[in-house]
Amino acid sequence: MTPDITIGELADRSGVPHSALRFYESQGLIHSRRTAGNQRRYVRATLRRVAFIRAAHHLGIPLSRVGEVLALLPSDGAPTREFWERASQCWSADIDSRIDRLERMRDRFTRCAGCGCLSFDGCALLD
Repeated sequence: MTPDITIGELADRSGVPHSALRFYESQGLIHSRRTAGNQRRYVRATLRRVAFIRAAHHLGIPLSRVGEVLALLPSDGAPTREFWERASQCWSADIDSRIDRLERMRDRFTRCAGCGCLSFDGCALLD
């Protein structure tokens, strides 16, 4: 059986600060057990869960949506290739919607860039 890792080891190996790891745990994204001295211990699979959370964060996926997808795994389970594919399917519509919204914002900015008025009453950028 592989020994559990401490929060310090998890932070060092993942590059994620202790505070973020505690926050992830408070949100139910990762799980620990407590020692008799009340110290957190994580199974090694937690490293992969943290990597998944960070990758999703870099894509702009809200933690609430990350949690919905991680809920499909056992609490100490590591994301697999199949899991990543399923997450991608779950988030594709969200990402496409965000792309559409950003393209509309870009187009609005481009139309307004020539005007430069920034009028509180009529500027489409400030509306």
